[in-house]
Amino acid sequence: MLAAGRPDFVVVSVPWEVAPGVTAELVAEGIPVLTETPPAPDVEGLRRLWSSVGASGLVQVAEQNPFLPLHAAQLSLVRRGALGEVGSVQLSSTHLYHAVSVIRRLLGVGMEPATVVARSFEAPLVDPMTRDGWTGSSVVRPAATTLATLDFGGRVGVYDFTDNQWHNPLRSSRIVIRGSHGELVDDRVVRLVDPATAVESQLVRRQTGLGPNLEGFALDHLSLDGSVVYRNPFPGVRLADEEIAIGSLLAGMTDWCRGAGEPPYPLASASQDHLIALAIAESVRSGVAVKTVAEAWSEAV
Repeated sequence: MLAAGRPDFVVVSVPWEVAPGVTAELVAEGIPVLTETPPAPDVEGLRRLWSSVGASGLVQVAEQNPFLPLHAAQLSLVRRGALGEVGSVQLSSTHLYHAVSVIRRLLGVGMEPATVVARSFEAPLVDPMTRDGWTGSSVVRPAATTLATLDFGGRVGVYDFTDNQWHNPLRSSRIVIRGSHGELVDDRVVRLVDPATAVESQLVRRQTGLGPNLEGFALDHLSLDGSVVYRNPFPGVRLADEEIAIGSLLAGMTDWCRGAGEPPYPLASASQDHLIALAIAESVRSGVAVKTVAEAWSEAV
């Protein structure tokens, strides 16, 4: 299938319906794969794909959201124990498997079964911007908001997404991470430092190129109380946060393929995230709770 030159890995960016087949062909050649999200369109597709390529250990999935600078900084604080034991994460930012990937990582849950309860509601909303840019319209249309709870047996994720929230400037992104010893809301942190003292802090973004700063427009780092908790891996380069996240994922994939790093987002994790996302959609359709069960990939992580 491949010519003499063998790449470190191949990015599979094709429609959902054909991505599993292309992935399987590459794995059969022994080529590491970075495939688009989700890795298969439905539960049966996920199971077939895992049966076909799961044991190879060659497949990663292109999910960049956990690598966004703010999420990476938040995860760094969580892993340092700044909030104590995290019990809940509320996210209103992106949709379905993208959101689940962030929620699960911040909660620190593995392949635990989830009980999902989801509902969808409509409310009037102007949609002044779409993927194609500004619409020039101020027409009010009904927009659906999906709310869901993801119960992992004591740790809970709350999912909140409104149609076109990625592009609509009238709907912001927000996150609340609650732990036993503190809480993080977007970039604001409150935490207990001794039995009689709760302190408030803020994640501070150092962005060069503003005002008289001549370093060039770029993210430098994010810090908390003078301690750097995230440093841009591409310093001095004019990149949006989304591009930094994508670049981080690709760099992580390269390191992993060369034996110099951990897998950035394994197929098993991506399959679990999409399994839960499909449960959100099913709960909205059915109006009842949906419980996920252990799948074949559950033993892989």
